[in-house]
Amino acid sequence: MLNLLFVCSRNKLRSPTAETVFGRYSTVHAISCGIDLNSPTPLSGDLVEWADVIFVMEDIHRKKVSKKYRALLRDKRLICLGIPDDYDYMQPELIDMLERRVRRSIDLPD
Repeated sequence: MLNLLFVCSRNKLRSPTAETVFGRYSTVHAISCGIDLNSPTPLSGDLVEWADVIFVMEDIHRKKVSKKYRALLRDKRLICLGIPDDYDYMQPELIDMLERRVRRSIDLPD
């Protein structure tokens, strides 16, 4: 089983969409979280430790995760998807972009 962590700012649109999309795969456990402390699921060291691969939506998220959790990231892949905060939850364009960009980084069944 592959543990995927998806990180955005507030854990309301992009990362929850990714959690829903990739949580449907039988070989994946997906969790979403947000950088902001007021997020429904805020980013934590426990989540970073749990994840095999961490996907962030923007470079600012990558910088914040790298700075705060540097010691926990030694054996982790931290990948920036480059997806701006321009999409609604489960918007078809967002789903398509997530599928394409995540698949570039990890092997998933079709």
